[in-house]
Amino acid sequence: MSLTCPICQQALSLVDNGVACPANHRFDRARQGYLNLLPVQHKNSRDPGDNAAMVEARRRFLDGGHYAPLARRLAELAAERAPQRWLDIGCGEGYYTAQIAELLADADGYALDISREAVKRACKRAPQLSWLVASMARVPLADASCNLLASVFSPLDWQEALRLLAPGGGLLRMGPTGEHLMQLRQKLYDEVRDYDEQKHLELIPPGMRLAHSETLRFALQLDSSQARADLLAMTPHGWRASAERRAAVIAEDFEVTVSIRYDWIEKI
Repeated sequence: MSLTCPICQQALSLVDNGVACPANHRFDRARQGYLNLLPVQHKNSRDPGDNAAMVEARRRFLDGGHYAPLARRLAELAAERAPQRWLDIGCGEGYYTAQIAELLADADGYALDISREAVKRACKRAPQLSWLVASMARVPLADASCNLLASVFSPLDWQEALRLLAPGGGLLRMGPTGEHLMQLRQKLYDEVRDYDEQKHLELIPPGMRLAHSETLRFALQLDSSQARADLLAMTPHGWRASAERRAAVIAEDFEVTVSIRYDWIEKI
């Protein structure tokens, strides 16, 4: 086990129904199977992260198979790297995590999110993983303990990524290109803002380098009002756009472009 105490950073060991460090900071395992390693002093609100409604919307949409090709390619790219230990940072409700876990059955897998509501649902998808409620800015894992970090539609603390990765390991990042959901955005806003898909590359710190990049693009027919409502609810557009525009999107079938970029960023 590579877990570290979020309070004093000493190693955590299994005890009874949870974990503890030598300083006797104890963390119990929840009934659902996850560990809550987010001390109250590290929270910026009472229940940080996505709420239950957002998590449920994402679960329904993803379980509907709309983004299945994205998850499949992510898992294949992870499997090509054959990591011994991996971590999904910002795992949400666990849809992508579970597919990675399926192809990395012999590896030691961890997944974390700051949203307790998300992790509570996620841990049912792959009980064999170590599921954590924790901060992405203070990941409770030891230095150089991971060979692969997965970051899917998620903000990232680059210095934490660098700290967590063993030499030769890497970050597998999955995020949108400028084309992603363009038709949806055109329906919601008078003026669609340009999205710079290269922007994250400027943030890569010294000690890491981009080793591989590819894009997966396909057309997605949204012919269910529930799927359209869920897609809105799981993106920032669900609260940025006007209620009138959101209602119009939910009311009518349309096709959107799904366009996702995968980057493999190695620790040198």
